[in-house]
Amino acid sequence: MPLVRHTKILDALYRDVNRRRYVHPDPLEFLYAYRNPADREIVALLASSLAYGRVAQILKSISDALGRIGPQPAGYLAETAPGAIRRAMRGFKHRFSTGRQVAAMLTGARGAIRKHGSLGACFAKGVYDDDTTVLGALKAFVAEITEAAGEDCGHLLPDPSRGSACKRLCLMLRWLVRKDRVDPGGWSGVPPSKLLIPLDTHMHKIATGLGATKRKAADMRTVVEITEAFGRLAPQDPVRYDFALTRLGIRGEMDVGAFLARCNNPEQSNA
Repeated sequence: MPLVRHTKILDALYRDVNRRRYVHPDPLEFLYAYRNPADREIVALLASSLAYGRVAQILKSISDALGRIGPQPAGYLAETAPGAIRRAMRGFKHRFSTGRQVAAMLTGARGAIRKHGSLGACFAKGVYDDDTTVLGALKAFVAEITEAAGEDCGHLLPDPSRGSACKRLCLMLRWLVRKDRVDPGGWSGVPPSKLLIPLDTHMHKIATGLGATKRKAADMRTVVEITEAFGRLAPQDPVRYDFALTRLGIRGEMDVGAFLARCNNPEQSNA
């Protein structure tokens, strides 16, 4: 069934759930403390890169990493040499990621900012008018940071050219490109219409239940397919429903099964 038949239910979910009071626990909450977009983009890169594993550990690790670079991340990267960044991250550990890998990623971000003025400008240079999505720009962005890093960033920066769904990087883009009651924005050079759905197993299950995809693999091909399906509902903002949908099952009062059953009941779907 076309996803468009669920429009009214999805819009109602967005109105009811897309609110800051539903954000915690989520890495996104760290961005709210940074009013300066130059600081916020660095926090977004760091927070999204560590957004894997148990949420309690994710929040703890992000807090630890941010504490090591201080309250003004942009100033820190501008004034701190790569060796000092490595020393600051010594002893840091988050699941598969080491402090040296975090330092390498931050060093890569430092190089991209020095070259382009900001991470947003670095990313935007890879976005072209005839692009339907940010996939090409995402590949260029990861390649530039990886090259400037000078060392392996490990699991922190997945390679889009290998078919990875790049869920964490797509999350970062949602946070920085969109601006509403949940996403704080900060980047003006990337159109929201080109964003990609941040896809993990939870979102994959929901999208499958809504009829947005039949593909079994949670890879970039599936990301594009699901994004295109949502794009037919909201062409200028295909990831509009992402936050609200991913609250289903994360918070105890919101049940995925009940929501999907309601969506797939013809009498209720567009009631």
